[in-house]
Amino acid sequence: MNKKIVLIGAGSTSFGPPMFNDIYLSDVLEGSTIVLQDVDNEKLEIIYELLMVENNKRDNKFNLERTTDRTKALKGADFIINSIEVGDRMELWRQDYEIPRKHGSTQILGECGGPGGTFHAWRIIPPIIDIVKDAERICPNAFFINFSNPMARVCLAIKRSVSKLKFIGLCHQIGSMIRHLPILFNKSINELKMKVTGLNHFGFLLDLEDLTNQQNLMDSFNADALEYFKGHEFKWEFSKLTFEVFRRFGYFSYAEDSHLGEYLQFGEEFTKSQDMVGWIDYIDALGHYRYKKYLRNFRRLKRGKYPKKGILDKISSGERAIPIIEAIINDSNSYETAVNIPNDNIVENLPTDLILECSTIVDKYGVHGVKVGALPKNIAALLRIEASIQDLCVEAVLRRSKDIAIACLAIDPNVGSFEMADNIFNEMIKVQKDFLPNFK
Repeated sequence: MNKKIVLIGAGSTSFGPPMFNDIYLSDVLEGSTIVLQDVDNEKLEIIYELLMVENNKRDNKFNLERTTDRTKALKGADFIINSIEVGDRMELWRQDYEIPRKHGSTQILGECGGPGGTFHAWRIIPPIIDIVKDAERICPNAFFINFSNPMARVCLAIKRSVSKLKFIGLCHQIGSMIRHLPILFNKSINELKMKVTGLNHFGFLLDLEDLTNQQNLMDSFNADALEYFKGHEFKWEFSKLTFEVFRRFGYFSYAEDSHLGEYLQFGEEFTKSQDMVGWIDYIDALGHYRYKKYLRNFRRLKRGKYPKKGILDKISSGERAIPIIEAIINDSNSYETAVNIPNDNIVENLPTDLILECSTIVDKYGVHGVKVGALPKNIAALLRIEASIQDLCVEAVLRRSKDIAIACLAIDPNVGSFEMADNIFNEMIKVQKDFLPNFK
């Protein structure tokens, strides 16, 4: 195989090595050129040297390159996988969480939704737009896969900024449901087929099928889900908020409490603030652990004491980028449970100009959403509220409009007033001035 795959943001220890891990497990991609690209040369060199050793252990299965020059990296690319962040992600995340709450916001996490998620989007969308515009100019036939959050807002900005570049967004949030369903039904996950729809971190299970006998399992799921998930309740995963939404709306969200609550005015009513701070602390600690692990192995490499078995796993990370790339190359017509793509009339009663997280079919032409039709009105109503906020969020940053930015914050269910929106905006612009665009 002679494909060129570019990993943008490859200096990240939570992205570069795991993605290369999935690549090296692929026989389909053997012989391809893998380009590691990052603006942080120091971290990029660490990851590159470690992966060179791993590649050598596998008889140089791939051609491995690295560069800080994005134009050079993109030239001739077939697939681009992006996972950049801006600034010190954890420091900025804590500001995204704490400052809106200081001014009265009820947001519970501040990652992808609420005013915190909005500022996250405003920081990261401009550099990603630069990347995709470069890609459309340099390698217009490439396929772009985005992992950067806030997923739905980033992908909507991509949709509005380029016209020819094919793209999708991927998130592993569906993994929580994938872990639980086999236990609930005493079946392998390969025997179960889920159909989902919604927004990223705000999606719902619509259908479930037993592939061994084509039996529909939704009635069984709806009857048993509450009892099962209460027995497996965890504060960051499926807990009180998920259960309440299931009772009230009749559909189970696979997004977990920590993410689902970002988009709901009543999210704080069924979650505890300290639990959400605990989630941020956990992600922070995990990031430090991963970085120290790779740094320790890099030092061992320099001392000639690199682990003989290597540092990569022999099993997939569970991320779907490489399986999707393989399916495009092989024209597999394969099924993917949850991918972020433009609506394009997949759901009739949601805006066409919206990025859905939905089930898809993958073939040589790309990724195609499985038709849903009209969602139940109550679920569509929930999603339309967030869709309107995402619309303004993206429009504000693309137009650098302060008026639209303030309106976006004010109509958010976790803000609800112009006074609060002004206060949040003014402090965040001051604190994050080095990372936010110049709104006028």
